[in-house]
Amino acid sequence: MKSIEEIREEFAKDRYATENGAVIDEVGEGFAKCSITLENRHKNAMGGVMGGVYFTLADFAFAVAANHEKMSVVSISTNISFLSACKGDKVTAEAKMVKDGRTTCYYTVDVTDNTGRLVAAVTITGCKVG
Repeated sequence: MKSIEEIREEFAKDRYATENGAVIDEVGEGFAKCSITLENRHKNAMGGVMGGVYFTLADFAFAVAANHEKMSVVSISTNISFLSACKGDKVTAEAKMVKDGRTTCYYTVDVTDNTGRLVAAVTITGCKVG
């Protein structure tokens, strides 16, 4: 298995996520935990966290979980449910593999704030391309 430093270096190429503050915290088999420390740039006009922040972080965590050993999976379907307003100053996404099939895979991603509040629930179906 690659070291977390090697994985971080490889996923630094995911510029949209990383330039918006996403960092890789943990990686394991079929699992990744990523986070973003919130800044004003992450807020919408109402002062809340923009939904795209949750989506980006969940998609990034999925990508890391599914591809940290070999780049071979892309998402083909994503569903996000926004459950609660963020109350903290950091959000974390934990991607967990539910099924790893021959050509597709299925992950769930919980997005929480640092108060422990579940702010979004995400499901992602991936397609193996390599």
